[in-house]
Amino acid sequence: MLWERKGQELIEVARHRVDREERLEEWIEKDVRILGLDLLIIGRQVQSPFRGRIDLIALDSRGAVVVIELKRDRSPRDVVAQVLDYASWVRTLTTRDVLDISDKYKKLPEGLARAFFNRFNTELPEDLNTSHRMVIVASELDDASERIVQYLSSAHSLNINVVFFNCFAREGIELLGRSWLMDPQEVEERSEGRGKGLWEGYWFVNLGEGDHRCWDDCRKYGFISAGQGQVYSEPLKRLKVGDKIFGYLKRTGYLGYGVVESESQMARDFIPAGSDEHLFNLPLKQEGIKANADNPEMCEWVVGVKWLKTYSHADAQTYKGIFANQNIVCKLRDAATLGFLKKQFDVEE
Repeated sequence: MLWERKGQELIEVARHRVDREERLEEWIEKDVRILGLDLLIIGRQVQSPFRGRIDLIALDSRGAVVVIELKRDRSPRDVVAQVLDYASWVRTLTTRDVLDISDKYKKLPEGLARAFFNRFNTELPEDLNTSHRMVIVASELDDASERIVQYLSSAHSLNINVVFFNCFAREGIELLGRSWLMDPQEVEERSEGRGKGLWEGYWFVNLGEGDHRCWDDCRKYGFISAGQGQVYSEPLKRLKVGDKIFGYLKRTGYLGYGVVESESQMARDFIPAGSDEHLFNLPLKQEGIKANADNPEMCEWVVGVKWLKTYSHADAQTYKGIFANQNIVCKLRDAATLGFLKKQFDVEE
């Protein structure tokens, strides 16, 4: 439910169904960020060999294929069965097949490689569709269908989830609300962790250098940061004092191992350990961290870290096939990567 505050009074905003789910498909195609996922749409109404068209197909930053299917006027169980049927075909697609799908999509005139780089600021992987996931879009599902999806994810580690959209209208203004059946990051981690053993308590963290943060500042003042949108800053709240983290920089390698000293807070409020000054009052190599400082939804958020061992960019620790992930924060389970990192960062058991 949604309420509007007017003075001291709370007024409930009327909820109504999306009149045509085609509108949702159009909105998602126009700006996939409304899903809260970092994706690139590469196809719409893609014909499958199983007498049906997939509403939307996307890639994530690792080149994994994402099937996005709207409920429309089908029964809840029908749409769950349909998306599983589509996934059974999608898993067989080669890199060439994925490229062919994108070539037919008229909204990527610059080509997939350029669109991918523009979206994710990284090169298109040589091998596409090494994994896939399923997203069902609906205004509601019945209890039985929700249990089926939860069972497939929790018991069988399938990367399947449901995102719910509801419309709210008041005084001529239409609002769109979003919620997930299950936490998307937990679903993805569960799927990726399949067959990789128990989690030992180590976290993977994307350092994400760019216009708003740099490793030199993180290393010097003891922190990690993310922001410029809640989809990026919210994952930092998963980290608690005492958590052990490995910091990774895309296309470079692992740069730091440390322990969380303070939980997520707005960057403007962060005081580095051992300092009496706020971070913004200290000399910074990347002043862009101050952007949107007073806007909790768009500012940088910071987690204080006691770095136990760090490396420069030139000495980053990596090898071909080392674990990396598009998420800001996720559980690090890969045994080979953990064994390597423990040795390179002198981690004591």
